[in-house]
Amino acid sequence: MSYASNDEVRGVLIQAGAERVLLPNATVAEMMSRVSVEPIPDVPEWLVGQIAWHGWNVPLLSYARFSGHGQEQVSGNNKVVVLKALGGNADMPYFALLTQSFPQLIAVPRDGLLADASEESLPQGVHMRVLLGEQSALLPDLDAIEAAVIAALSAAA
Repeated sequence: MSYASNDEVRGVLIQAGAERVLLPNATVAEMMSRVSVEPIPDVPEWLVGQIAWHGWNVPLLSYARFSGHGQEQVSGNNKVVVLKALGGNADMPYFALLTQSFPQLIAVPRDGLLADASEESLPQGVHMRVLLGEQSALLPDLDAIEAAVIAALSAAA
């Protein structure tokens, strides 16, 4: 059966620690590998540094560390997903997530995206856990992540 474009949710699936994370395709600005990371002093461990991207210093965070799902390592073979920040902060129009594998573009039928209510409380930065077929993925709370990055950068300044 084929689906019309409005019957699908298009997304980018990344690996963050032990979890798969489903990002809305509309928020993804670019996917890159082998990205140099510059450390930022006096920030939480989940804010692993910043990357230079199209003239911007883009904060890079480990979603696995932020949400408590593992310890991603920063290496010379970093894979990064640059996201459009939606909060309207002119000083931070983008932020980036570290990922362990190449992002995968997917189209999920709207009726195939089911909420998984098996957890009583969700970790920091998680909007919802969803089932994609027989596997689960996290939908990140991008507003909360963006606010946490802004707060961490302000506290370090």
